[in-house]
Parts: sequence; structure tokens; C-alpha cells
Amino acid sequence: MIKRAGIISTLKTAIKRSKVVVLSGPRQCGKTTLAREFLSEESINYFDLEDPVSLARLDEPMTALRPLKGLVVIDEVQRRPDIFPVLRVLADRKGPPARFLILGSASGNLLQQSSESLAGRLEYVTIGGFSLSELDTPAETVLWRRGGFPLSYLAKTEADSFAWRKSFIRTLLERDLPQWGVRVPAVALQRFWTMLAHYHGQTWNAAEPARALGVSESTTRRYLDLFADALMIRQLQPWYANLSKRQVKAPKVYVRDSGLLHHLLGIETAKALMSHPKLGASWEGFVIEQILMTEPHDEAYFWATHQGAEIDLILRRGNRLLGVECKRTDAPGMTPSIRIALEDLGLKRVAIIYPGNKRFSLAKKVEAVPLEELGQGHPLFA
Repeated sequence: MIKRAGIISTLKTAIKRSKVVVLSGPRQCGKTTLAREFLSEESINYFDLEDPVSLARLDEPMTALRPLKGLVVIDEVQRRPDIFPVLRVLADRKGPPARFLILGSASGNLLQQSSESLAGRLEYVTIGGFSLSELDTPAETVLWRRGGFPLSYLAKTEADSFAWRKSFIRTLLERDLPQWGVRVPAVALQRFWTMLAHYHGQTWNAAEPARALGVSESTTRRYLDLFADALMIRQLQPWYANLSKRQVKAPKVYVRDSGLLHHLLGIETAKALMSHPKLGASWEGFVIEQILMTEPHDEAYFWATHQGAEIDLILRRGNRLLGVECKRTDAPGMTPSIRIALEDLGLKRVAIIYPGNKRFSLAKKVEAVPLEELGQGHPLFA
């Protein structure tokens, strides 16, 4: 059992501060396990909306929820969007008769429903799979290879992990998405998701997938947004600066979990990963996800120009811009892109993440930082 102390602490603070807390994250990432740290599933205050008994109890949601006191947990809330207006009424009651922790496996629709009904009354906490900060340092390569979903990472063998990911993908496409109202054949979505895996780390161009699938470009954009809402795909938006250079305006796409990426690419072993053409892109996406889970930031972007200058990740903290480059090399060095970005974007600092074990300065404002430091609590930017 891996204790996710950081997330538990964040949730405790949010529950004390806000009457309604939304804990969102992809299916099977550990939301239910975290909720059970606060409330037993046997409690009358616990509702799992995949359980027919809980669904029956919430046939009349106001009647079921009004008398409850203390913390109330509602799991898989996206299955009953009609509950949000009820929560608004209950959250507005005087005094603290109950606080609500609601769990959901989708981002876009769930957040839209909750923000419309509960504006000003709730707090969001978003989680993914395991991060390096929650694991021992030697687990870095296993986490990259298998991904962060608990049952994939903790599987006894590589074959068991690969089989779990296969089952996860099938269940998401054939059961979960249809339950959320998606009316697209699972076969078409799996083909599209596999195509996205081959686009991993590249800027998005709807034309090629549209031709391959025989659909319109607007349809492929809808599919892309669907996987982003399910927290399977990250669309990293471009940063714009007031420059004379032509800048890339399309988002970059990443499969958020490296284990799912490897399954979609047919990578079953460590040896196959080391020889695969997407090795560098896979490592880049893994590093970016780890940074976004562990480093404080207000917004995240990438930056690129049509002349070839590029920064893998830009973090905005207030009015400061911080750059990150991901280099899977033994001896990272300064690049023309970093020099151009420092000058053109006014970056305060740049960190080059690499798989070594020594932190060292490369130039003023530029440091090489071992990936393992993300798991040891060291700040990325001094």
C-alpha cells in the first residue's frame, strides 16, 4: 500500500476550507482509495454511483442528502449530473451540517456542470497516477515504463501490467465512454487513440488523422477533446509572445500516462522501449507529467517558432516565466533554442531535466537538473 501523503494533506485542507470539493482524475487512478482515507464505504454518508444500491438511495437526492452531517462522499458523480443543483442548495445552508467530497472521472463536462451549479462554493483537486514524489527513487524506470495507474505500476510482472492496461483501454472505450453519453463506436475511438500515440509530443494537425479515418477535421477535433475530457490526453497549448518571429499556434498532444502510451504503441518490454523510435518523445512526455504534478504553477505551455526555436515546457508563476527542456542525454548542454527563449521571452530561469544524478549550472539562469530530484522534494528552480 503506497500512502499518498501529499494528496491526502491537500484534500484535508480543501475539505476544511470549502463546503464542496471536487476530486477529479482518470478512471482507476486511486480516487476511491483516497476517499476511503476519510470515510468508510460502509458509512451511510458514502455513495458509489456505480453501485445500484447507492443509485437507488439517490432516487430522491434532496431527501437522501439533506439529513446527513459531517463529510459526505459521492463517487463517480458524472453519472448523476442532476445532483449538482441539489448540492448548491445544501451548500448554501447556514452552519456546517455537511461537507461534500465528490469524485469524478471526467474533466470537461464534470467541471462545467459543477462550476455552473456551484460557482463560488467549491474547490477543485485534480490527481493522476503515482508520481515520483510518492515512490522510491529506484522506481523511476518502472514508473516510466508501466505508467502511474496503481494496478499497472504494482502488477507482479510486466505481462500482468501490460494485460491490465489492455483491459483498462477496452473498458474505457466500450463501457465508460458510452455511459457518459459518447455515441462513437469503440473501434473508431481506439484507432484514433492509437494515432494520437504516434503523434505524442508533436503539434496537432487534424488533417492527417481526418484523412486516415475518413471523417471531417472537426470530427477529429471533437474526438481529441473527448479524450482530453476523459483525462487521457493532454493538449499543451502554445505560448504567444509579441515577436517578429512566426510562432507555432497549434497545441502539442501527449498521452498523459506513459504506460498507456507504450501499450498503444505495442511496447511490451524494457528492451522494446529502448529501441523504439518514440523513446525520446515518451521520456519527454513522462517528465512533463511529473513536473506538472509536482511543481507549483499557474499555467503551463510550450513555445516554438517556425524557424526552429522551441522550449518543451513553460511554467507561469504569477508574472514569472520559467522554462523546462527535457533531454535524455548523459551530458546536457546549452542550445540555441534556450538562448533565443531567454532573450525573446524573458525567462527567469531554465531547467534542463536529464536522467543523470548531478545538478550543475550551464550558464547564467540555466541549470541541468536530474529527474530523480523531482522525487526527492528538491525545488526545480532555485
